[in-house]
Amino acid sequence: MPAQQAPTGDTPAGDDKPQISLWERLDRPAPAPRTTLTPHRIAEAAVAIADAEGLDAVTMRRLAGELGVAPMAAYRYVSGKDELIELMVDHVYGQLPLDAPSEGWRDTMRGLAVHLRAMHLAHPWTVRAATPFSLSPNQLAVPERAFAALAEHGLDADTTMAVFRTVTGYVHGSVAAEVTLETLRRERGWSDGDQTRAGLASRMSWLMGTGRYPSYQRYLHEATRKDDPDWQFATGLDCVLDGIAAHFGL
Repeated sequence: MPAQQAPTGDTPAGDDKPQISLWERLDRPAPAPRTTLTPHRIAEAAVAIADAEGLDAVTMRRLAGELGVAPMAAYRYVSGKDELIELMVDHVYGQLPLDAPSEGWRDTMRGLAVHLRAMHLAHPWTVRAATPFSLSPNQLAVPERAFAALAEHGLDADTTMAVFRTVTGYVHGSVAAEVTLETLRRERGWSDGDQTRAGLASRMSWLMGTGRYPSYQRYLHEATRKDDPDWQFATGLDCVLDGIAAHFGL
């Protein structure tokens, strides 16, 4: 890899040269390595830190310590924390089983949704770090797979993207709610749904006591799957896919 100028802290000094993306640099033939450090090792170590302690715990100096290299060594590959996060996100997207066989567009979209949810729950920091506008090789492989499955149904390019974003938007919204709930439980020391409801009982009791929310109160009394996020996700996903199928006659 071409050498980077030694930065101060986690962000290198700027210059007036045109910026070349991380992925274009990494795609170039690398010179003979001077160390055993690789983009894969960097990403793997950084992901492990983020999984254990959150994204804010990932710094270039902490990463160097985990890898047992000089503080500046990783800068041969990434220019700072922003590019490091790009590398991390691409790394976890690269673990999605996109080559799994599927039958038709619906099976493909369902598989993508299920695997994306599993990825985000395994790496909760990706809810914050992986945006729809992050451009990396493994992230782009997801819409590529979806577009190919939808291509035979006569949808134009804009509609194809709208369908894809509808499904992934559902995934991201659902996962964000799950991650937020788990964060709240961890911060409050609640281990399960019963403890969570007990912790929120005084506020909920007052709200229900106002008489303004009879439909929600009925849900509270009658719902039996409050603590079944898998069922909730699958049911919502079916609603999304059923809507797409009905609207476009797929």
